[in-house]
Amino acid sequence: MSAAATPLRVGLIGYGLAGSVFHAPLIAATDGLVLDTVVTSNPERQEQARSAYPDVRVVETAEDLLDRADDLDLVVVASPNKTHVPLATAALKAGVPVVVDKPVAGTADGARALAALAEERGLLLSVFQNRRWDNDFLTLRSLLADGTLGDVWRFESRFERWRPQLKGGWRESGDPAEIGGLLYDLGSHVVDQALVLFGPVVSVYAESDVRRPGAEADDDTFIALTHANGVRSHLYVSATTAQLGPRMRVLGSAAGYVKYGLDPQEAALREGLRPGPGWGEEPEELWGRVGSGESPVTGGGQPVRTLPGAYPAYYAAVAAALRDGGPNPVTALEAAAALDVLEAARRSARDGVAVAL
Repeated sequence: MSAAATPLRVGLIGYGLAGSVFHAPLIAATDGLVLDTVVTSNPERQEQARSAYPDVRVVETAEDLLDRADDLDLVVVASPNKTHVPLATAALKAGVPVVVDKPVAGTADGARALAALAEERGLLLSVFQNRRWDNDFLTLRSLLADGTLGDVWRFESRFERWRPQLKGGWRESGDPAEIGGLLYDLGSHVVDQALVLFGPVVSVYAESDVRRPGAEADDDTFIALTHANGVRSHLYVSATTAQLGPRMRVLGSAAGYVKYGLDPQEAALREGLRPGPGWGEEPEELWGRVGSGESPVTGGGQPVRTLPGAYPAYYAAVAAALRDGGPNPVTALEAAAALDVLEAARRSARDGVAVAL
C-alpha cells in the first residue's frame, strides 16, 4: 500500500477473548487496516478497548455499527458462536465484506448459505482459521513440500490442556444453540489443518466424552479421519489431559516429525505483546525433530528449526484481497468442508459408528 492510500476501516463485533486477544491487535498491526469501531455492551470491555486503542469508536450493538455501514470497509464477527451467522448475514446484507471467527456456523449448510450470500453480493467472506499460521503447521507444510518425510501414512495432532476445573460461560454450555464444546472449538482447528495438509475425507470416526464434574459439553474428544489419498489423521482435543502428548507426530515412509509445545503467538498476544521483529520465533530447545527408528525423547532424529508463526499474515492477506483482489486466505466453503467433518464426528460419537462422507 502506498503511504498516501487510505487505510481500510474495520468494525469489530465482540471484545471478549477472540476480539481483544486476537482480532483487535492483529488488525491494528496490519498495514492498510485501521480499527475504527468496537462493538461491546460490557462497560469493562468498553474501557479496555478505549484504553488499548484511544482513537477507536465504541458502540453497544451491532445495529449501531451497521447503521454506519457506508463508513466501513470490513466487519469482523468475533462474538459468541451462536451469533456468527446472523451477524455475518446482517453485515453482508448491509454491503460490507466480512471476516468471521471460527466456527463460521453451526452447520455446513449454514456456512454454504453464507458463502452463497457473499457471492451474490460480490463481497469477501473470510473465516479466521488463524492456526494455519501456527509455527508447527508452517514447518510441517515445508517438510511435506520438500519430501523429507516421504509418503505420509499417519498424522497425529493434539490440542490438549489440563483444566480440571470448569471456567463457565457459553463455551462450556450444553445447550446445542450455543455451539459450545471442544469438538467445535479446538476441533475446528485440528480438522481444518488436516484437510489443508491431506485433502478430502471419506470416513470419520469419533469418541466424545464429558469428563469433568458438572460439565455439560464435550471436554475430551478423539477424531479419526481417513483421507481420500489414504492418509489417516488422528486428532485429539481435550481439557482433561494430565500429561500432554506431542502437538504433532507425523509418520511417513522415509521419516517422522515430532513436535512438542504450542505455537507461542497466543501466549504473546495474551501478555500484551504485539507483532514486530522476532514475532512468532521459538527457542531452539523447542524445535521438533525429524528421524526414524528412535524416539525423539531419547535423542533420536535431528532438530529442525521451527519456522516463525505468522498470524499477522492472515489480515495482511485480507487487506490485499480487499484492496488488490488478492486471494481469500480462508473461504467459507473451506470452512464448510471442515464442518462436514465435525458434524460427521458428532454423529459418529453419538451412534458409535464410522460415518462415510
